[in-house]
Amino acid sequence: MEQVFPTSNAARRNEDIALDLLKFVAATAGVGRTAAPSTGFVAATASRPEDQVSQLLELYSRCLKAVEGK
Repeated sequence: MEQVFPTSNAARRNEDIALDLLKFVAATAGVGRTAAPSTGFVAATASRPEDQVSQLLELYSRCLKAVEGK
């Protein structure tokens, strides 16, 4: 009888959960969103796309650590 080893479904599941958490937090906090001018509010500096990507990657790694319980 062949022995079946578990695949990395658990790791993939953690990654999916972390991605969903990232989407929620980013949408709620406005991370990675370009600043739209509105009456009375002016952004101090426009963030570069590279900075936004760095913020999102950092946030994803924090979400993954939170999901994994580290």
